[in-house]
Amino acid sequence: MSLVRNDHRDRTRRAATAAVTLLMAAVLGAAGAGASNADTAAPRTRQIASSVLGSDYKITLTALRSTQDQYAASVRLQVHTKTGGAWKESDRVTVGEVDGWFWYPLTGSGAVCEFSTASTEPAPLTVSLLITPSIGCSEPTHYVVKEGRVFAG
Repeated sequence: MSLVRNDHRDRTRRAATAAVTLLMAAVLGAAGAGASNADTAAPRTRQIASSVLGSDYKITLTALRSTQDQYAASVRLQVHTKTGGAWKESDRVTVGEVDGWFWYPLTGSGAVCEFSTASTEPAPLTVSLLITPSIGCSEPTHYVVKEGRVFAG
């Protein structure tokens, strides 16, 4: 009789172990799917600075999250001019290297160390961004906006 009980207990334990294993696989699979959906739903761009220079120019800095590396980002500087009462992009450049920035510091608090512009023609423009909190800010990059186009300053 003890053999029957032990056999029954072993089958019960194996069934319970199999059930727990399946349950864990389902939970982990759902969690993985949720993480994947969260990554897919994560913002791919974020405007980090903007300035309007009179009625001539609107200048924006936008962080672009890398499609290759979730921690990397690029920064796009765009110049808009007013055409027919609406802002239209007239030029864009990449600040620094493509995917040369870190997404989280770039989109967090204190990301923009310097973003200065002036309402003159040509309009000087200086940009310095946070590399990481421990490293600090990038060296300032200077540009000039002339007739809606961006030039290295």
